[in-house]
Amino acid sequence: METLLIIDDEKNYLLVLEDLLAEEGYEVITAESAEKGLEIVRSSDLDVVVTDMKMPGMDGMALLEHCHAEKPDLPLIMMTAFGSVEKAVEAMRKGAFDYILKPFKNEELKLTIRKAVEHHHLLRQNRYLTQTLEGRYRFSNIIGKSQQMVRIFELIEKVAPAKATVLVTGESGTGKELIARAIHFNSPRKDQPFISVNCGALPENLLESELFGHERGSFTGAVSQRKGRFELAHGGTLFLDEISEMSTPLQVKLLRVLQEMEFERVGGAHTIKVDVRVVAASNRNLRTEVDQGRFRSDLFYRLNVVHVHVPPLRERVDDIPLLVNHFLAKCAQDRPRPLGIDPEALRCLIEYPWPGNVRELENVIERSVILCDGERIMLRDLPPELRAPGPTSSSNDAGHLQSMDSAGDLGRLFALGFDDFAVGGGLRPRQMRALDFVKNNGFITNRHYSKLNDISERQALRELSEMVEQGMLNRVGRGRACRYVLGSG
Repeated sequence: METLLIIDDEKNYLLVLEDLLAEEGYEVITAESAEKGLEIVRSSDLDVVVTDMKMPGMDGMALLEHCHAEKPDLPLIMMTAFGSVEKAVEAMRKGAFDYILKPFKNEELKLTIRKAVEHHHLLRQNRYLTQTLEGRYRFSNIIGKSQQMVRIFELIEKVAPAKATVLVTGESGTGKELIARAIHFNSPRKDQPFISVNCGALPENLLESELFGHERGSFTGAVSQRKGRFELAHGGTLFLDEISEMSTPLQVKLLRVLQEMEFERVGGAHTIKVDVRVVAASNRNLRTEVDQGRFRSDLFYRLNVVHVHVPPLRERVDDIPLLVNHFLAKCAQDRPRPLGIDPEALRCLIEYPWPGNVRELENVIERSVILCDGERIMLRDLPPELRAPGPTSSSNDAGHLQSMDSAGDLGRLFALGFDDFAVGGGLRPRQMRALDFVKNNGFITNRHYSKLNDISERQALRELSEMVEQGMLNRVGRGRACRYVLGSG
């Protein structure tokens, strides 16, 4: 609901305008002086100001200057008598949106206000798009080629065009908000706001105000009117993170909003209707929460129209080299040359169980980039807990680590379908597999490399030559007697 402020020292005009514009669906606030109107401008979230030109004390021109200093994007419409057209034109030169002559026709006033409201919405939308242009979350921002992630991409493509509510679940750090943003930015709502709120970060009373807004004086500390996240997300998407942390009374109110798409601000009496697509997320199993009486079953079924489960990183190990490469490029932007990663360091990252998931991996790469002195992240650059995982690992993770040998199992990890992917400074998993072979057998030949990786001997020669250039291998001999042994790099 758009909020208008009408300022005029004539009470009759205020009464007439309030009734006229309220019938049009606007929320109307009135003030009998420019001074009082300026206080409301400072304390309320307004869409348009309509003010008289001549008033005792501060006049319309002075009010215009103050409004532009406080809120430069807020459109102001000047009402003036027929004989003061020159003043009205001057006001427009100084930034007024438009002017209207008294006495005016009702339809003319409605049309002018409607244009001002649309102008204000357009300014807000343009600013929002400018701020988020570089951070657009499309599929390219979600890294992964495992079967689990491919299924998620396919599900996002299907659900994004619809308005259905989506529930995203997964452990902390798996990227649930990335999924929510991908749904939004691949939907027809992509040019409208994406508003996020963490339901576990605020106490119940503040969370209710954050979601639905409040009126001035509705509770201690409510010194101004404020629109809630549902209003701000009108036409777009509202992301409710950690929905399982919401209290039961607030769950009841949220259920009504999801069903009716209408609500009242805290302390308000006006019903506000919105058009919002809701995406909720939780790191808990909501079915278990329902069974244990901590989450309302009716709200769960209302949220769980489409369910997207994001797997933990330990269940999609084949995505780790892709993520490492992505975070290296992101964290090493200020370096003059690209930063690579040593095979032993990558092996360590693959073997680690990642209790903090993708977020933990990103933090580890960022730390390692800072500590790295050369052109490749080495094993010594990684945190000690990664180099020697302690008792915090689960029994399943421990069994997984114990079952890995020095060459074969890592080779099977690298056989998951990304052999052509270059990690860091250009090392392919095929080449890393070859390094393991050399460490275990002392050397490798071009024919061995070709058979080991099921590629042509010409491609094998090209990739072995790359490793020689990088100092990882040394070439010994020529022709059919040529062998490759470990280099100094």
